[in-house]
Amino acid sequence: MKKKVLIIGATGLVGNAVMKYFGTKDDCSVIAVSRRKPAETFGARHVSVDLTNQEQCREVFGSMLDITHVVYTALFEKPNLISGWTDQEQIHTNALMLRNMLEPLEKASQTLRHVTLMQGAKAYGVHVKKIQNPAREGISEMHEQPNFYWLQEEYLKEKQKGKSWSWTIFRPAIIFGESIGSPMNVLTAFGVYAALLKEEGKPLHFPGGVETILVATDVDLLARAIAWAGETEKAKGEAFNITNGDVFVWSTIWKTIANTLGMEPGENVPLCLTEEIPKRETEWKYICEKYGLVSPGIKEFVGSSFEFADYYFSFGHKEMRYPPLYSDMKLHKAGFHEWEDTEEMFVKWFRLFQEKRLLPRP
Repeated sequence: MKKKVLIIGATGLVGNAVMKYFGTKDDCSVIAVSRRKPAETFGARHVSVDLTNQEQCREVFGSMLDITHVVYTALFEKPNLISGWTDQEQIHTNALMLRNMLEPLEKASQTLRHVTLMQGAKAYGVHVKKIQNPAREGISEMHEQPNFYWLQEEYLKEKQKGKSWSWTIFRPAIIFGESIGSPMNVLTAFGVYAALLKEEGKPLHFPGGVETILVATDVDLLARAIAWAGETEKAKGEAFNITNGDVFVWSTIWKTIANTLGMEPGENVPLCLTEEIPKRETEWKYICEKYGLVSPGIKEFVGSSFEFADYYFSFGHKEMRYPPLYSDMKLHKAGFHEWEDTEEMFVKWFRLFQEKRLLPRP
Protein backbone atom coordinates (compact mmCIF):
# COMPACT_ATOMS: atom_id res chain seq x y z
CA MET A 1 0.00 0.00 0.00
CA LYS A 2 1.36 3.39 -0.98
CA LYS A 3 1.95 5.66 2.01
CA LYS A 4 0.25 9.03 2.12
CA VAL A 5 2.17 11.23 4.54
CA LEU A 6 0.71 14.38 6.06
CA ILE A 7 3.37 16.78 7.35
CA ILE A 8 2.14 19.48 9.71
CA GLY A 9 4.51 22.45 9.99
CA ALA A 10 6.28 22.04 6.65
CA THR A 11 8.24 25.30 6.76
CA GLY A 12 10.00 24.50 10.04
CA LEU A 13 13.31 22.77 10.55
CA VAL A 14 11.86 19.29 11.05
CA GLY A 15 8.92 19.65 8.71
CA ASN A 16 11.14 20.74 5.83
CA ALA A 17 13.53 17.82 6.32
CA VAL A 18 10.72 15.26 6.59
CA MET A 19 9.02 16.69 3.50
CA LYS A 20 12.29 16.36 1.58
CA TYR A 21 12.86 12.80 2.84
CA PHE A 22 9.42 11.42 1.99
CA GLY A 23 9.18 13.47 -1.19
CA THR A 24 12.07 11.48 -2.69
CA LYS A 25 10.42 8.10 -2.04
CA ASP A 26 8.54 6.40 -4.86
CA ASP A 27 6.17 4.64 -2.44
CA CYS A 28 5.00 7.92 -0.83
CA SER A 29 2.76 10.82 -1.66
CA VAL A 30 3.05 13.86 0.58
CA ILE A 31 0.73 16.64 1.70
CA ALA A 32 2.60 19.53 3.35
CA VAL A 33 0.68 21.84 5.68
CA SER A 34 1.82 25.30 6.79
CA ARG A 35 0.47 28.82 6.73
CA ARG A 36 3.06 30.00 4.22
CA LYS A 37 4.25 27.92 1.28
CA PRO A 38 7.74 26.41 1.63
CA ALA A 39 10.42 27.63 -0.79
CA GLU A 40 10.66 24.03 -2.05
CA THR A 41 7.99 21.34 -1.72
CA PHE A 42 9.98 18.37 -3.12
CA GLY A 43 6.90 17.12 -4.96
CA ALA A 44 4.53 17.52 -2.02
CA ARG A 45 1.10 19.12 -2.40
CA HIS A 46 0.98 22.19 -0.19
CA VAL A 47 -2.10 23.19 1.79
CA SER A 48 -2.24 26.45 3.73
CA VAL A 49 -3.98 26.07 7.09
CA ASP A 50 -4.15 28.12 10.29
CA LEU A 51 -4.09 25.44 12.97
CA THR A 52 -5.65 27.78 15.51
CA ASN A 53 -8.75 28.07 13.31
CA GLN A 54 -10.97 25.16 14.32
CA GLU A 55 -13.50 25.65 11.53
CA GLN A 56 -10.83 25.80 8.84
CA CYS A 57 -9.14 22.69 10.26
CA ARG A 58 -12.44 20.83 10.32
CA GLU A 59 -13.02 21.64 6.66
CA VAL A 60 -9.50 20.84 5.43
CA PHE A 61 -8.55 17.80 7.50
CA GLY A 62 -12.07 16.40 7.49
CA SER A 63 -11.79 15.99 3.73
CA MET A 64 -8.53 13.98 3.87
CA LEU A 65 -9.76 10.40 3.52
CA ASP A 66 -6.64 8.33 2.89
CA ILE A 67 -3.80 9.59 5.11
CA THR A 68 -1.62 6.77 6.46
CA HIS A 69 1.07 8.69 8.38
CA VAL A 70 1.02 12.03 10.19
CA VAL A 71 4.22 13.83 11.17
CA TYR A 72 3.27 16.68 13.47
CA THR A 73 6.03 19.31 13.74
CA ALA A 74 3.98 22.52 14.05
CA LEU A 75 4.93 24.91 16.83
CA PHE A 76 3.58 28.18 18.18
CA GLU A 77 6.21 30.34 19.88
CA LYS A 78 5.82 33.70 21.62
CA PRO A 79 7.82 36.71 20.33
CA ASN A 80 10.00 36.53 23.47
CA LEU A 81 11.20 33.02 22.80
CA ILE A 82 12.78 31.88 26.07
CA SER A 83 10.19 33.37 28.43
CA GLY A 84 7.46 32.01 26.18
CA TRP A 85 8.46 28.45 27.04
CA THR A 86 6.61 28.72 30.36
CA ASP A 87 3.77 30.97 29.14
CA GLN A 88 0.24 29.61 29.64
CA GLU A 89 -1.03 31.05 26.35
CA GLN A 90 1.77 29.33 24.46
CA ILE A 91 0.99 26.05 26.21
CA HIS A 92 -2.74 26.29 25.52
CA THR A 93 -2.29 27.30 21.86
CA ASN A 94 0.03 24.40 21.04
CA ALA A 95 -2.33 21.93 22.68
CA LEU A 96 -5.26 23.38 20.72
CA MET A 97 -3.43 23.20 17.38
CA LEU A 98 -2.83 19.45 17.63
CA ARG A 99 -6.43 18.83 18.65
CA ASN A 100 -7.81 20.97 15.83
CA MET A 101 -5.88 18.90 13.29
CA LEU A 102 -6.31 15.39 14.64
CA GLU A 103 -9.99 15.46 15.62
CA PRO A 104 -11.33 15.81 12.05
CA LEU A 105 -8.47 13.90 10.41
CA GLU A 106 -8.80 10.82 12.60
CA LYS A 107 -12.51 10.60 11.81
CA ALA A 108 -12.00 11.05 8.07
CA SER A 109 -8.91 8.87 7.40
CA GLN A 110 -9.78 5.27 8.17
CA THR A 111 -6.40 4.34 6.68
CA LEU A 112 -4.42 6.11 9.44
CA ARG A 113 -1.55 3.95 10.70
CA HIS A 114 0.86 6.18 12.61
CA VAL A 115 1.29 9.63 14.18
CA THR A 116 4.68 11.11 15.04
CA LEU A 117 4.80 13.90 17.61
CA MET A 118 7.76 16.13 18.41
CA GLN A 119 8.92 17.10 21.90
CA GLY A 120 12.40 18.09 23.04
CA ALA A 121 14.74 18.60 25.94
CA LYS A 122 12.20 20.76 27.79
CA ALA A 123 10.47 17.46 28.65
CA TYR A 124 13.31 17.09 31.18
CA GLY A 125 13.06 20.67 32.43
CA VAL A 126 16.33 21.95 30.97
CA HIS A 127 14.76 25.40 30.55
CA VAL A 128 14.02 25.75 34.28
CA LYS A 129 16.50 23.58 36.20
CA LYS A 130 19.67 21.53 36.20
CA ILE A 131 18.86 18.04 35.01
CA GLN A 132 20.36 14.77 36.15
CA ASN A 133 22.60 13.52 33.34
CA PRO A 134 21.96 11.71 31.17
CA ALA A 135 18.24 12.33 30.74
CA ARG A 136 16.38 9.10 30.06
CA GLU A 137 12.86 8.46 28.80
CA GLY A 138 10.36 7.39 31.44
CA ILE A 139 12.74 8.34 34.27
CA SER A 140 13.82 11.97 33.95
CA GLU A 141 10.66 13.76 32.77
CA MET A 142 9.54 16.88 34.62
CA HIS A 143 5.78 16.49 34.56
CA GLU A 144 5.28 18.99 37.37
CA GLN A 145 6.46 21.81 35.09
CA PRO A 146 3.59 23.13 32.90
CA ASN A 147 4.45 22.26 29.32
CA PHE A 148 2.39 21.83 26.17
CA TYR A 149 4.24 18.53 25.62
CA TRP A 150 2.21 16.89 28.37
CA LEU A 151 -1.12 18.22 27.13
CA GLN A 152 -0.40 17.01 23.61
CA GLU A 153 0.91 13.65 24.80
CA GLU A 154 -2.05 13.00 27.10
CA TYR A 155 -4.48 13.91 24.33
CA LEU A 156 -2.72 11.64 21.82
CA LYS A 157 -2.68 8.69 24.21
CA GLU A 158 -6.36 9.09 25.04
CA LYS A 159 -7.32 9.51 21.39
CA GLN A 160 -5.45 6.37 20.36
CA LYS A 161 -7.09 4.01 22.87
CA GLY A 162 -8.81 1.14 21.08
CA LYS A 163 -7.69 2.36 17.64
CA SER A 164 -5.64 0.55 15.01
CA TRP A 165 -3.15 3.40 14.55
CA SER A 166 -0.11 4.01 16.77
CA TRP A 167 2.09 6.92 17.80
CA THR A 168 5.74 7.72 18.51
CA ILE A 169 7.30 10.75 20.21
CA PHE A 170 10.80 12.05 19.47
CA ARG A 171 12.91 14.26 21.75
CA PRO A 172 15.88 15.68 19.83
CA ALA A 173 18.57 17.92 21.29
CA ILE A 174 19.28 21.27 19.59
CA ILE A 175 18.37 20.66 15.94
CA PHE A 176 20.52 21.81 13.03
CA GLY A 177 19.25 21.98 9.47
CA GLU A 178 17.79 24.09 6.70
CA SER A 179 14.91 26.48 7.22
CA ILE A 180 14.15 30.16 6.80
CA GLY A 181 12.45 32.23 9.49
CA SER A 182 12.28 29.43 12.05
CA PRO A 183 12.32 30.48 15.71
CA MET A 184 15.06 28.02 16.69
CA ASN A 185 17.65 27.71 13.93
CA VAL A 186 21.14 28.64 15.11
CA LEU A 187 22.51 28.30 11.58
CA THR A 188 20.67 31.29 10.12
CA ALA A 189 21.45 33.47 13.15
CA PHE A 190 25.09 32.45 13.12
CA GLY A 191 25.34 32.77 9.33
CA VAL A 192 24.23 36.40 9.33
CA TYR A 193 26.56 37.24 12.23
CA ALA A 194 29.53 35.60 10.48
CA ALA A 195 28.81 37.27 7.13
CA LEU A 196 28.78 40.70 8.77
CA LEU A 197 32.12 40.04 10.47
CA LYS A 198 33.66 38.73 7.26
CA GLU A 199 32.58 41.78 5.26
CA GLU A 200 34.36 43.95 7.85
CA GLY A 201 37.52 41.91 7.35
CA LYS A 202 37.35 40.48 10.85
CA PRO A 203 37.98 36.90 11.97
CA LEU A 204 35.18 34.69 13.26
CA HIS A 205 34.92 35.73 16.91
CA PHE A 206 32.98 33.59 19.37
CA PRO A 207 30.05 35.75 20.58
CA GLY A 208 29.04 33.68 23.59
CA GLY A 209 30.06 33.22 27.18
CA VAL A 210 31.71 30.26 28.85
CA GLU A 211 32.05 26.92 27.16
CA THR A 212 29.34 24.32 27.59
CA ILE A 213 29.30 20.67 26.63
CA LEU A 214 26.48 20.21 24.13
CA VAL A 215 24.77 17.54 22.07
CA ALA A 216 23.17 18.11 18.68
CA THR A 217 20.64 16.46 16.41
CA ASP A 218 21.05 16.61 12.66
CA VAL A 219 17.61 17.13 11.15
CA ASP A 220 18.29 14.64 8.34
CA LEU A 221 19.06 12.00 10.96
CA LEU A 222 15.81 12.87 12.72
CA ALA A 223 13.85 12.57 9.45
CA ARG A 224 15.20 9.07 8.90
CA ALA A 225 14.29 8.11 12.46
CA ILE A 226 10.75 9.41 11.94
CA ALA A 227 10.41 7.27 8.81
CA TRP A 228 11.76 4.26 10.71
CA ALA A 229 9.32 4.75 13.59
CA GLY A 230 6.33 4.81 11.26
CA GLU A 231 7.03 1.23 10.19
CA THR A 232 8.53 -0.31 13.34
CA GLU A 233 6.63 -2.34 15.92
CA LYS A 234 9.05 -1.50 18.74
CA ALA A 235 8.46 2.22 18.19
CA LYS A 236 4.73 2.06 18.80
CA GLY A 237 3.60 4.00 21.86
CA GLU A 238 7.15 5.02 22.77
CA ALA A 239 9.08 8.25 23.34
CA PHE A 240 12.70 8.38 22.18
CA ASN A 241 15.62 10.74 22.70
CA ILE A 242 17.63 11.23 19.53
CA THR A 243 21.03 12.91 19.18
CA ASN A 244 23.93 12.62 16.75
CA GLY A 245 25.65 10.26 19.16
CA ASP A 246 28.61 12.46 20.10
CA VAL A 247 29.17 15.62 22.15
CA PHE A 248 30.82 18.91 21.23
CA VAL A 249 32.02 22.23 22.58
CA TRP A 250 32.21 25.24 20.32
CA SER A 251 35.99 25.74 20.66
CA THR A 252 36.80 22.28 19.27
CA ILE A 253 34.89 22.88 16.03
CA TRP A 254 35.39 26.65 15.69
CA LYS A 255 38.30 26.38 13.27
CA THR A 256 36.35 23.99 11.04
CA ILE A 257 33.32 26.31 11.00
CA ALA A 258 35.53 29.32 10.25
CA ASN A 259 37.27 27.50 7.38
CA THR A 260 33.93 26.47 5.91
CA LEU A 261 32.83 30.12 5.93
CA GLY A 262 36.15 31.28 4.44
CA MET A 263 37.29 32.97 7.64
CA GLU A 264 39.99 32.77 10.26
CA PRO A 265 38.98 31.73 13.79
CA GLY A 266 38.96 34.69 16.15
CA GLU A 267 38.85 35.39 19.86
CA ASN A 268 36.12 35.24 22.48
CA VAL A 269 34.27 38.54 21.92
CA PRO A 270 30.90 38.35 23.70
CA LEU A 271 28.04 39.92 21.77
CA CYS A 272 24.30 39.79 22.34
CA LEU A 273 23.13 38.79 18.88
CA THR A 274 19.49 39.44 19.81
CA GLU A 275 20.16 43.10 20.51
CA GLU A 276 22.94 43.95 18.07
CA ILE A 277 22.52 42.09 14.77
CA PRO A 278 18.96 43.19 13.85
CA LYS A 279 20.24 46.78 13.84
CA ARG A 280 22.46 45.97 10.87
CA GLU A 281 19.78 45.41 8.25
CA THR A 282 21.35 47.90 5.82
CA GLU A 283 24.70 46.07 5.94
CA TRP A 284 23.00 42.70 5.45
CA LYS A 285 21.10 44.02 2.45
CA TYR A 286 24.40 45.25 0.96
CA ILE A 287 25.95 41.80 1.46
CA CYS A 288 22.98 40.11 -0.21
CA GLU A 289 23.25 42.43 -3.21
CA LYS A 290 27.05 42.19 -3.44
CA TYR A 291 27.14 38.39 -3.42
CA GLY A 292 23.88 37.76 -5.26
CA LEU A 293 22.17 36.12 -2.29
CA VAL A 294 18.50 35.16 -2.36
CA SER A 295 18.12 35.48 1.41
CA PRO A 296 15.40 37.83 2.65
CA GLY A 297 15.87 40.54 5.27
CA ILE A 298 17.31 39.66 8.64
CA LYS A 299 13.96 39.38 10.41
CA GLU A 300 12.44 37.15 7.73
CA PHE A 301 15.59 35.03 7.43
CA VAL A 302 16.39 34.54 11.11
CA GLY A 303 13.05 34.89 12.89
CA SER A 304 13.52 34.55 16.66
CA SER A 305 16.69 32.51 16.28
CA PHE A 306 19.08 35.20 17.57
CA GLU A 307 17.59 34.70 21.02
CA PHE A 308 17.95 30.95 20.63
CA ALA A 309 21.57 31.33 19.48
CA ASP A 310 22.42 33.54 22.46
CA TYR A 311 20.98 30.85 24.70
CA TYR A 312 23.09 28.08 23.18
CA PHE A 313 26.24 30.22 22.98
CA SER A 314 25.79 30.87 26.73
CA PHE A 315 25.94 34.61 26.23
CA GLY A 316 26.07 36.40 29.58
CA HIS A 317 27.14 33.33 31.54
CA LYS A 318 30.42 33.57 33.45
CA GLU A 319 30.34 30.05 34.85
CA MET A 320 29.90 26.84 32.91
CA ARG A 321 26.24 26.02 32.47
CA TYR A 322 25.19 22.60 33.60
CA PRO A 323 25.48 20.51 30.44
CA PRO A 324 22.23 18.75 29.46
CA LEU A 325 23.03 15.34 28.00
CA TYR A 326 20.60 12.70 26.77
CA SER A 327 20.81 8.92 26.55
CA ASP A 328 19.99 7.40 23.14
CA MET A 329 20.10 3.82 24.43
CA LYS A 330 16.35 3.27 24.26
CA LEU A 331 16.28 4.24 20.59
CA HIS A 332 19.25 2.03 19.74
CA LYS A 333 17.80 -0.94 21.59
CA ALA A 334 14.58 -0.52 19.62
CA GLY A 335 16.55 -0.94 16.41
CA PHE A 336 17.56 2.49 15.10
CA HIS A 337 21.37 2.56 14.93
CA GLU A 338 22.24 5.56 12.76
CA TRP A 339 24.42 8.47 13.91
CA GLU A 340 25.98 11.70 12.61
CA ASP A 341 29.38 13.32 13.16
CA THR A 342 28.53 16.76 14.54
CA GLU A 343 31.57 18.52 13.10
CA GLU A 344 30.82 17.13 9.64
CA MET A 345 27.19 18.15 10.13
CA PHE A 346 28.13 21.82 10.49
CA VAL A 347 30.19 21.66 7.30
CA LYS A 348 27.29 20.02 5.44
CA TRP A 349 24.72 22.64 6.38
CA PHE A 350 26.89 25.72 5.88
CA ARG A 351 27.93 24.44 2.44
CA LEU A 352 24.29 23.88 1.55
CA PHE A 353 23.42 27.42 2.62
CA GLN A 354 26.26 28.65 0.42
CA GLU A 355 25.20 26.53 -2.57
CA LYS A 356 21.65 27.85 -2.30
CA ARG A 357 22.97 31.43 -2.10
CA LEU A 358 21.59 31.96 1.38
CA LEU A 359 25.07 32.79 2.70
CA PRO A 360 28.18 34.09 0.86
CA ARG A 361 30.51 31.48 -0.56
CA PRO A 362 34.08 31.36 0.82
